[in-house]
Amino acid sequence: MLTQAEAATLLEMPKVLLEQSPIEFPVMTEEIQLDAVGESGREKFIFDVNRKGKLKISKCTYQNRFEIVETLLRLDIDGPMHVNPDGEEVPCPHLHIYDERYGTKRAIPAPACFSNTTDLHATLRDFLKYCKVDSIPDIQRRVE
Repeated sequence: MLTQAEAATLLEMPKVLLEQSPIEFPVMTEEIQLDAVGESGREKFIFDVNRKGKLKISKCTYQNRFEIVETLLRLDIDGPMHVNPDGEEVPCPHLHIYDERYGTKRAIPAPACFSNTTDLHATLRDFLKYCKVDSIPDIQRRVE
């Protein structure tokens, strides 16, 4: 478990994708992982784009993990409503942000920077920017 201060530092840290070739966006039923490092090169991050096992073409999950196991952020697009630990209901799209008390069990409505969540490719670019990734390569659209 991370402390809130550690999580905040990791969230604000500039990150670099290890592979700079174009990103092949997954088609429905696929997922991809993008490896990244923090500014010092010691911190390891993984960005997941998951469309696996989804019945809706518009449903997608974007996730930022630290050291494989700690999810820092998760953006859910066109999925079910989320119920926070306090009973508050949050519709999709919503963003889960790490909290040392709840992990990622709490969500907020997706921030305004995710302005067009119907465009999953643009949303990946927005998510990587939100996660402080520098030099985002082109994102390749594939036929569904």
